[in-house]
Amino acid sequence: MCGIVGYVGDRRAAPLLLERLRRLEYRGYDSAGICTIAEGGFHAVRRKGRIREIACAESLPGTVGIAHTRWATHGAPCEKNAHPHLCGKFALVHNGIVENDGALRASLLRQGAELKSQTDSELIVQMLDREYDGDPMQTLVRVLRRVEGSYALGVLCLDCPGVLFAARRKSPLLVGVGEGECLLASDLPALASEGMQAYVLEDGELAALRADGAEFYGADGKRIQKKPHCTVPREEIPSKGRYPHYMCKEMAEIPLAIRQSLCDLRQDHTFNDVCEVLCQTDYVEIVACGTAYHAGLAAKYAFERLAGIRTDVYLAGEYRDGLPDCTGGECLTIALSQSGETADTIAAASLAKQRGKTLLCITNAPYSTLSSMGDRALVTRAGREIAVAATKSYQAQLAVLYALSLGAARARGRNVDKEYAALERLPDDCRILLSRLGRIGGWAERFRGARSVYFIGKGADHAAAVEGSLKLKELSYIPSEGYAAGELKHGTLSLVDQRTPVVAILTQRQLAARLMNAVSEVASRGARVFLVTSFPEFCARREVISSVVLPETSPLFTPALSVIPLQALAYETALALGNDPDKPRNLAKSVTVE
Repeated sequence: MCGIVGYVGDRRAAPLLLERLRRLEYRGYDSAGICTIAEGGFHAVRRKGRIREIACAESLPGTVGIAHTRWATHGAPCEKNAHPHLCGKFALVHNGIVENDGALRASLLRQGAELKSQTDSELIVQMLDREYDGDPMQTLVRVLRRVEGSYALGVLCLDCPGVLFAARRKSPLLVGVGEGECLLASDLPALASEGMQAYVLEDGELAALRADGAEFYGADGKRIQKKPHCTVPREEIPSKGRYPHYMCKEMAEIPLAIRQSLCDLRQDHTFNDVCEVLCQTDYVEIVACGTAYHAGLAAKYAFERLAGIRTDVYLAGEYRDGLPDCTGGECLTIALSQSGETADTIAAASLAKQRGKTLLCITNAPYSTLSSMGDRALVTRAGREIAVAATKSYQAQLAVLYALSLGAARARGRNVDKEYAALERLPDDCRILLSRLGRIGGWAERFRGARSVYFIGKGADHAAAVEGSLKLKELSYIPSEGYAAGELKHGTLSLVDQRTPVVAILTQRQLAARLMNAVSEVASRGARVFLVTSFPEFCARREVISSVVLPETSPLFTPALSVIPLQALAYETALALGNDPDKPRNLAKSVTVE
């Protein structure tokens, strides 16, 4: 969930490590640190807070080093729990979770170890120092046999000051080999450099990086040969441009994200292949987490109503735990993840493959773990998303899923020309809607003092409601829930009063009467109702405080539109409360732990 960068070469390591670490800030973190080797010793700086807190480390000596941003799992965010962790001749950075940390901790304490932190990561560096036999690579191999869970590791050893060691299991790690230098990183943007060749470490693999190249090893410690995965594209430094925050900029890029994603599908033979698979499919299951899960909920209606394919959507973390396997026909499992590194989604996808299902992986990262797992893979083209809260990636995911549902419908002989035209217009519809959001700032002033907030909708609008609720929670820290409109009266209505704004979403004409019944119920309890709708005539209802009217589109595609004012509401409410909308507390962009 955090960022790793390592460097070995002929340049000073510290400035380069800090600059590359900043490229990973979007992943979310609560502390940062850096360590270099020079003059026979380690030189380290660790701090709670942002990378700017370790800016003083730029002057550290040495041409070999490791750096890290931490998202707390074991132990509170503080300096002693920040990485790198040092013990004797070793320094280490770690992404992932040591699942048998209790047993390892007890064993180390019995041996007299003096642990300096509350982290599981420190246990690995303590074991390395205790079991060191003069061969850092083989020591690392032995120690990792005792570690259960996930890890991406960058390791320094004082006895090998010109070498950076690495190891990976269930957590992404990349090696970049360039002219006279090597880089280690947990994500591709940190590797970006002219002519850099990227190697992807697979589960169980290790590496030794030197200025003149990298050597790779299997889990048994024996040398293996690897081919580079790609030449890393030159990275443009992200900029907010004229926008005050990345989230604001990324919302403005929603039309482009949809347009590029659809354009790429037309040129991708895999897309047509998947549509043919869907033609023979009896059942689709979508596994995902968070915003991607909500995109799956919205897409369910398109697959079922356009293509006539039964579709279920599972939280990836629950998919493995007692859910029945689908039987009675051909099944396609769609694993959906923006980063392609979401640990729960990767585990669910792996289980689907074990069950013999056809696996389609959809990510925004073509070189991710998930992309390499699928029988087939499709890529959304949302571009880099720096703000932690997902915006444009949600619409890009929906664009691909909607296109698949239409492709499957056509392959089954159904006439969906009207829906195809609506999907082609979707980028322009989003652009028009973005120009209509001026009043959302006024909504935010009414939300900043709310005790709780409810988002309600029916059918596809319920999918938009749960995503809108998530955005508000992420950025404003106000308790919020998304409900199918009729469910409020089954208990939750007792919480509704004058301090409870309700956002109603209405884009399904056949469900309007029942949705407006729910609006009347909450309004009669004192709630202020804000309406997002495709139908202007409902805006004049006396229960409605304020409203936003959506451009006309297919009712099945409205979640891509109706979420935009809800994203804007979360953004404006965060500003009204003095929160940073790009970096909400406690959250990470890429959730690589289960």
